[in-house]
Amino acid sequence: MYKDYALSETLFHWESQNQTTPESPVGQRYQHHARQGSSIMLFVRETQTNEAGTSPYVFLGPVDYVSHEGSKPMSIIWRLRRPMPPTVFTAASTVAPSAATLDA
Repeated sequence: MYKDYALSETLFHWESQNQTTPESPVGQRYQHHARQGSSIMLFVRETQTNEAGTSPYVFLGPVDYVSHEGSKPMSIIWRLRRPMPPTVFTAASTVAPSAATLDA
């Protein structure tokens, strides 16, 4: 399962596929998308499932690369160009690791 979560209404932590490295073509595309003239669009689910089955995606719009850590997978921080709706932020931030977990 990917570790994707909101850090704030305008910052989102996103985990790449397991084989992605910063040096790979995909990793390079993530890091340099703006310079290369491409856009990254962020879609999220507020929950995995709902009463109808699989939850639909919510389109949060274009994002810009901020930073990354690690490799295989890369943990990337994206900056949303528009703040996410408060209900989406509440749902997306509840899966973020706690500060105690991050310090461990």
